[in-house]
Amino acid sequence: MRILLTGAEGFTGRHFIERASAKGHSVIPLRSDLMEDEALRREVLEVAPDAVVHLAAISFVGHADETAFYAVNVVGTTNLLDALARLPARPQRVLLASSANIYGNTEASPISETQPPAPVNHYAMSKLAMEYMARTYDGRLNLVIARPFNYTGPGQSPSFLIPKLALHFAQRARSIELGNLEVEREFNDVRMLCDAYLELLAHGESGESYNICTGRPHTLRHILDAFIRMTAHTPRIEINPAFVRANEVHRLCGDPAKLDALLARHGSTLEAPSLEDTLQSMLAAAAISVLKT
Repeated sequence: MRILLTGAEGFTGRHFIERASAKGHSVIPLRSDLMEDEALRREVLEVAPDAVVHLAAISFVGHADETAFYAVNVVGTTNLLDALARLPARPQRVLLASSANIYGNTEASPISETQPPAPVNHYAMSKLAMEYMARTYDGRLNLVIARPFNYTGPGQSPSFLIPKLALHFAQRARSIELGNLEVEREFNDVRMLCDAYLELLAHGESGESYNICTGRPHTLRHILDAFIRMTAHTPRIEINPAFVRANEVHRLCGDPAKLDALLARHGSTLEAPSLEDTLQSMLAAAAISVLKT
């Protein structure tokens, strides 16, 4: 399968290329800027993809330019879908990466796809707006929407929590500043996420949205204990009140039943690496980065 991939140079994109290539697919990274619609149309016409995975987005919630969320995540996606809809032979399937952030700070957990959206920041709102905009292409494109819950892995920026911890433990830092240690979140492996995307390209039903999750949350304290056990290093944990959110939801995880049922109908399943395997791979990557500095 010839897969056109946006966001190929990002954390998820690099892993997706590796996983897809290992399964025999040809992945073509998009070179054009999503905001340059004419260049985008020419490139899409030249590639003539069998399928498309759209990962490119502004995803850092604290991004300084709030208008950029909508310019890239909504208008950029519109430009891409418009270019694909104009193709003489349209892709068999187009996967749009949305986010579980669209559900907001709901107390319902595990969260299914029927949970009403309640975004609480511009990133989540832009992803929800992208989803609604994409519905205007029903009948013209075979669209599937993925809503991943928290995931991590080697190569993720240390501005995110788990890579930050991995780096601190690799450096054998004396102390780490954290927030609430008792909140429960999913910390899934990027490899499982990429495999889920490939399964949705093969079997996803047009117009449907799917949570990418395991439904297995862990406390931050559990993650810390795992790193301590793996490294035999115990840093001082300092609770920074600035990292503790008011009215923070204690337990948040997704319900994978819809995706599991889809895959079961096609005789397939997802293999999720263990949390320890994920953390070990991140420690190894962090150790290499420490040696290079």
